[in-house]
Amino acid sequence: MTLSAQASGHERVSAERDRCVGAGRCVLAAPAVFHQDDEDGLVLVLAERPTAAQLDAVREAVCSCPSGALFLR
Repeated sequence: MTLSAQASGHERVSAERDRCVGAGRCVLAAPAVFHQDDEDGLVLVLAERPTAAQLDAVREAVCSCPSGALFLR
């Protein structure tokens, strides 16, 4: 069973905008969950509770964030 299939619906995405450097890797990995602010280029979380189908992409985004600004709990 994949981690996505094990998702219980309790996972929550958060971002520390003050740590974000605007690299945009999160948006490339999970565009349905993350976006970049048009004014400052910093991360915006579009879906705090991603679906089970989105979790693998969210995990990729969290792991690839160069500033460590993203969290999945």
